[in-house]
Amino acid sequence: MTESLPLSSSAIEIKDLSFAWSSGNKVLDHCSLSVPRGEFWMLLGTNGSGKSTLLRLIAGLLAPQVGSINIHGGLGIVFQNPDTQLVMPTVGADVAFGLVSEKLTPSQVRHRVTEALTAVNLADLIRRPIYALSGGQKQRVAIAGAIARQIEVILFDEPTALLDPDAQLDLVAQVRELVKSRGLTALWVTHRLEELDYCDGAFLLEHGRLVDRGNPERMRQRLMKEIES
Repeated sequence: MTESLPLSSSAIEIKDLSFAWSSGNKVLDHCSLSVPRGEFWMLLGTNGSGKSTLLRLIAGLLAPQVGSINIHGGLGIVFQNPDTQLVMPTVGADVAFGLVSEKLTPSQVRHRVTEALTAVNLADLIRRPIYALSGGQKQRVAIAGAIARQIEVILFDEPTALLDPDAQLDLVAQVRELVKSRGLTALWVTHRLEELDYCDGAFLLEHGRLVDRGNPERMRQRLMKEIES
């Protein structure tokens, strides 16, 4: 089950989580981890290790078959391809779209949108058509949409996979700054070892199990040895 709980030192708590597709292929096997509140952690592993499936379970897009997922705070997610989640014609309209259910006044909506876009350095593009944005800018709009909803936990499913090298590092640096300045908790799926420079810690999955966690540099060295062997 997935539920929101009172204040805890962990923003995400996963216990004994297992998941298999209908074909019987097991993706996660008794996986447990916790992400500290107010920190930026990364989730690593080779293709097929279960990274993206785990993120989708945390986001509630899939239902766990065994185990529990507890989220302490509002949750947002940024996907690999921002075009799958940007639905309105302009930057400001897209950020405002996620606020429809909150029954805010027009003034409150404008304030939330402006504040969120300022946080990702896009306030001057509030009227820009979505189609005219770069890939990195689109990802920032997706992040702004989560910030506008005042979420506390944000998930990233390989958000730099479609970006050029400069935009990749700009985005991960921006997310680190948001985590530190706004007290967000972030869990970021990646296979880019250079992105480990920006996180507080990392988890390593192998065959659906958590096999290591903690220091990013130790994780980098372990993965580099595996690549070289």
